[in-house]
Amino acid sequence: MKIPGLSFSWKRALGITKAKQNFSRATGIPTSRQGLERKVGALIIGTVLGNKKKKRRR
Repeated sequence: MKIPGLSFSWKRALGITKAKQNFSRATGIPTSRQGLERKVGALIIGTVLGNKKKKRRR
C-alpha cells in the first residue's frame, strides 16, 4: 500500500538525475529518448532540406 503524496526515486537518491542534467546542459545533447529523437530528426531534416537554424539575438 502506498502513502498518497509520498514517492521515492532511487535514481534521485544516488544523484543520477543531477548528473544527467549537468551532462545535458554542458554538452547540449539531450539524455531523454524523446529529446534525442527530436534533435536527430531536426538534424536529418535540416540536412535534407538545406535549412539552417538561425540564432536568436537576445
